[in-house]
Amino acid sequence: MRELLPEEQERYARQIGPGVLSSEGQVRLKRAAALVARTGGMGGPAAMVLVMAGVGRVIIAHGGRLISPDLNRQTLGSEEGVGLPRADAFAQRLRSLNRFVTVETIDHEPDDAEAEALARRVDVILSCAPSFAERLRLNRAALAAGVPLIDAAQWGMCGSLVVVRPRQTACLRCLYPQQPEFEELFPVVGGISSAVGSLAGLEAIKILSRTGQPMYGQLWSIDGYHGRTSIVNLRRDPRCPCCGDASPAGDAPS
Repeated sequence: MRELLPEEQERYARQIGPGVLSSEGQVRLKRAAALVARTGGMGGPAAMVLVMAGVGRVIIAHGGRLISPDLNRQTLGSEEGVGLPRADAFAQRLRSLNRFVTVETIDHEPDDAEAEALARRVDVILSCAPSFAERLRLNRAALAAGVPLIDAAQWGMCGSLVVVRPRQTACLRCLYPQQPEFEELFPVVGGISSAVGSLAGLEAIKILSRTGQPMYGQLWSIDGYHGRTSIVNLRRDPRCPCCGDASPAGDAPS
């Protein structure tokens, strides 16, 4: 494994030690690659967490231009960036946080084929997309590539996380057998976006560094409005068309 440079050891000193990462775990982060699909309200904080922690390569995918209503939650945006393409501006901000990390950009939302190709280039996928169509696409890509998926969702002052271990735990399609309707401009408060995105980033760090216990097979819900949290253990559906026993992913070796 590539060792840490002295400058990297200094940079990451506060997260190496008892109760956090081992030196080997930090090296694993350096060697790892992550895809963050959508780097807005949740994906922005998630990508920042990964970059600051030292994940060696972070690929961000986000299309369109920044608009004023984005600024209540998109931490990588700024007033100066309104009207400009989001991907490049967000990547510049991320690169400014850590010179030891490579940040790649995709200025659109990947289609099925591109999502699968990207999934095969990374070690974990963070799905922070708003629509169910995108989320389920990333779920399929992760299963096809055999890489863990962290699905983050938000609405109002509430959020949720699902962490998928391919072919071993329930996937997102198990949770949503039928694609729910999607509200394009749903209400959301930036505080829940940042909280859920940061927790998604933490789960990715645990997975990539082999530290702690990732929340595989669980639905973690945060009700910020009422100040409540809950964890539900999910059951993999053997008939699921994405990860079930008869599916291509289900037949793949573990």
